[in-house]
Amino acid sequence: MSRTERATFPKRFGVTLLAGVPGIFVLSGYIYLTTPPTAIPAGLSLPLLAVSAGVNSLLLLAVACLIGTYTAPRVELRSYLLDWAETGDDVWRRLRSEVRFAVSLGVIGGLLILLLDVALAPFVAQDLPQSALGATDATMENVVAYAPVRFLYGGITEELLLRYGLMSAIAFIGWFLTGRQSDGPGSKVMWVAVVISAVLFGIGHLPALARSVDLTPALAARTILLNAIAGVLFGWLYWQRSLEAAMVAHAAFHVPLVALSLVQVILL
Repeated sequence: MSRTERATFPKRFGVTLLAGVPGIFVLSGYIYLTTPPTAIPAGLSLPLLAVSAGVNSLLLLAVACLIGTYTAPRVELRSYLLDWAETGDDVWRRLRSEVRFAVSLGVIGGLLILLLDVALAPFVAQDLPQSALGATDATMENVVAYAPVRFLYGGITEELLLRYGLMSAIAFIGWFLTGRQSDGPGSKVMWVAVVISAVLFGIGHLPALARSVDLTPALAARTILLNAIAGVLFGWLYWQRSLEAAMVAHAAFHVPLVALSLVQVILL
């Protein structure tokens, strides 16, 4: 690490950490507003449950941001937030040319996942009476309350956790193990990092689903597959464009899902 990197490391770490904090706040708020009394673990109050969820998420985010701040620049993974913290380059000026592509890719990805969910529905219909992409007990209040979680926690915080932290680390390890080529990790290393982080992204959705329904092998495989496909899309964008492009795409990905949830509330 150069002297300049050591001097700016705290600022770069702090910028990325702060970017993920709003998502943690809305997640804690959602837990506080929507958790029924019967779902509160013994020995915890509802406020303590919400706070503990936020603290745990913040600790994970801090670890991911520390790892990403060290590894991402070394494997040539781009973040305009990092560049702004180090050089003052305008984030929006650099991101603007990527926004249209990222939004389009995110929305198309969301529609694709909806179609795949419909196609896989016969295999999990007995386990999941209604698509988990919507809500099994959808109400207008729940859909509206969950939308900020989708856009802020999903779009920003999850990208910091899974792409900036995890994918950067996997790419760095792969680059190190393959000889630390001067031109950065090759495409094989990057694809391994993209796919592994995407699969772990899918696995990470299982605990939340398990709180709503009983998990079966078919339901777990379907959930991992659908989310891993989305994770590959976001990981590729991070690799080929920027972390911020992946964030934009992830947020846009949820637009069709929120729309479906609203349709479910209105029609059912």
